[in-house]
Amino acid sequence: MEEITLVPNNSLITKTPEEGRQLAVKMARLIIKLTQPNADTREKLREVYGSDAMMLIAIGQTVAAEFATVAAANNYWR
Repeated sequence: MEEITLVPNNSLITKTPEEGRQLAVKMARLIIKLTQPNADTREKLREVYGSDAMMLIAIGQTVAAEFATVAAANNYWR
């Protein structure tokens, strides 16, 4: 099985909130990849969650949780 690095570059520090948000999205995607390592299965599942409002909201919540972690690590870019 492929080794997955869950914290890219082993750091949550980013220069800007925009970079932090991008990192949060990447981290959320890595969690999905770790949870379902089969690329073909992930591709098939996109059709399911792509048309399910509750699943899309859950994805947004996952990214929001990751962003909160990144923002805190960056002292909210103060």
